Amino acid sequence: MCHKGTTRTLARLAALALVAAVAVSAQTTEWRRVGNSSADAQLASPVTGPVIQVWYSDDGSLLYALTKSGKLFQTLNFESWDPAAGDPKPPATFNRAPVRTPDPSATFVALRSDSAEMWGLGSQLFRSLDNGTSWEPLTAYRTQSVVGSGMHSVAVSPRDPDQIVVANDSGVWRSMDGGLTWAGLNQYLPNLPVERILATPSGAQGVRIQAGNLGVLELPPGASVWQPAPALAAQATEESQTRGKYTAIVHAEVTTFSAFTRGATQVVYAGTSDGQIFKSVDGGETFPTHSPALKGQTVERIFVDPLLPGMALAALSGDGPRVLRSVSEGVAWDDISSDLPKTAAHSITADRSSGAVYVATDAGVYYTHAGLTAATTAESWTSVSSALYAARVLDVRLDPRRVQLYAALEGYGVFAAPAPHRGRILRLLNAADNSARPAAPGSLLSVVGQRVDEVTAGGLNYPVWNTAGTDSQIQVPFEAVGPTVALALHTAAGTTVDRDLRVQPVSPAILVNRDGLPALFDADSGMSVGAGNAAHSGQRIQIMATGLGKVRPDWVTGRPAPAGNPPAVVADVRTYLDSNPVSTNAATLAPGYVGFYLVEVQLPVVSNYGAMELHLSVDGQESNRVQIVIVP
Repeated sequence: MCHKGTTRTLARLAALALVAAVAVSAQTTEWRRVGNSSADAQLASPVTGPVIQVWYSDDGSLLYALTKSGKLFQTLNFESWDPAAGDPKPPATFNRAPVRTPDPSATFVALRSDSAEMWGLGSQLFRSLDNGTSWEPLTAYRTQSVVGSGMHSVAVSPRDPDQIVVANDSGVWRSMDGGLTWAGLNQYLPNLPVERILATPSGAQGVRIQAGNLGVLELPPGASVWQPAPALAAQATEESQTRGKYTAIVHAEVTTFSAFTRGATQVVYAGTSDGQIFKSVDGGETFPTHSPALKGQTVERIFVDPLLPGMALAALSGDGPRVLRSVSEGVAWDDISSDLPKTAAHSITADRSSGAVYVATDAGVYYTHAGLTAATTAESWTSVSSALYAARVLDVRLDPRRVQLYAALEGYGVFAAPAPHRGRILRLLNAADNSARPAAPGSLLSVVGQRVDEVTAGGLNYPVWNTAGTDSQIQVPFEAVGPTVALALHTAAGTTVDRDLRVQPVSPAILVNRDGLPALFDADSGMSVGAGNAAHSGQRIQIMATGLGKVRPDWVTGRPAPAGNPPAVVADVRTYLDSNPVSTNAATLAPGYVGFYLVEVQLPVVSNYGAMELHLSVDGQESNRVQIVIVP
């Protein structure tokens, strides 16, 4: 049977923003921001990248901020920031020699030539009202600065002398009471110094980035402010040391490298600042193969796919080729830059199944299709970032399922969108976590890439739900038997696509949204548990999942579960918190939903509050791991 309209089941899911792969189209105009532009550094407020100057407009209605990267922004409401209009000039400041120096590293300025008031800009913000004879530290708490160090500029509102703003290495900060208390203006200031995307959401892990002076940051599922990840800092240090090692071996500055293991062979590609690409097959001990040097070129990033061992792609900056491809294990490289804008390319990624290639450049994100197993001609490059801010794109990355595209914009942070190549190939993914795990009787699947109207297999009809865009959802009949069923998917375009679907009795997956936030609910109120509403010690919660298999009494495929006495899961369902078992009260079909189940859990009374890892085990089959934050 076929349901072409969106049922109330999918409408409820869309309203909760829980379905990861459905209710989105493959249009690149649907970029979404991943987190904001600030990070938690245990200061008075979230921080961002360095700001070197701040000043007010003459009437005090606008505040201007000049970032270290040279971008000028203005704010009217002291929350949101926009590019500065016109060409506003900062007022003059006057260097002063104080009678006494409170900080030998500080610089000293006055904001008016006829004033005895002076400001010291150093590790703290200091103020003197008597030409520097005595000083008051305005940002100090004990020996630390509550707004971070590295003060660069100070401004006082023409409307209110108690309204002070300071720019430093951590962003922009404002005091409304003459320096007694401070708050940051950084959450929406486009100044996050993101350089690389280290990982996309997976299980209980969020997006991870390398962010200049802020180090390695992670965005926990459901959060908006980035968090420090010091445990991952060793990765960046090790990478730097490895580049140094390779530099000494090849006698050229290695700017990037990429490695993978093929059987017993450890392959390393290393790119240099003079445009050479070296290859090693002994883990980087020697590099006998290399390409000719490209003068004026720097190899910025190399992409390899372990499942395509003969293929490698390279992104370069400089006046020559911006994208190189090898399908001969690094022996020969061809230029597939074609009509790509003549600007620096910083990063590159690809999807082996469709031949899609994405490049991050100073002019945005571009996309083409190219042969990844043979040196065929690449198609024309197409911009897929016209809806994004006009900024340099420093990194681009596909998620593990290659259905979501992530881009790092200088200053603006990380953005994600459905990958444009999805329409080239039909994929079946678990509707709960976007994984390729096997299906189970009764579970819900996402058909990504093409819209389907009817699905059949082995004499059974698989109910279909279509939403806006190119994707569909199907439910696996409760009568389906594995280990493999041959699906016939009849597309909206009038074609039939055959796919083998792995089916096993249970295959649990907890429902998460595109950024990894799990579908958890308070068992008493039905309210979502997550960002802004943490779980509590001893609370009863419900977990929405799919893939828990057959139920008792039997239920009709495609029909929403009843509100009263929903059928119970036959399999043995267990719940674990940080790998420790917790009490599982019930596991049933989710009332009002098709293809989803509810597992009710009694959280233990714990003393080690904070972020924990939650997962299900159903007849010994483990689900994905998700993050839950528990507070007293």
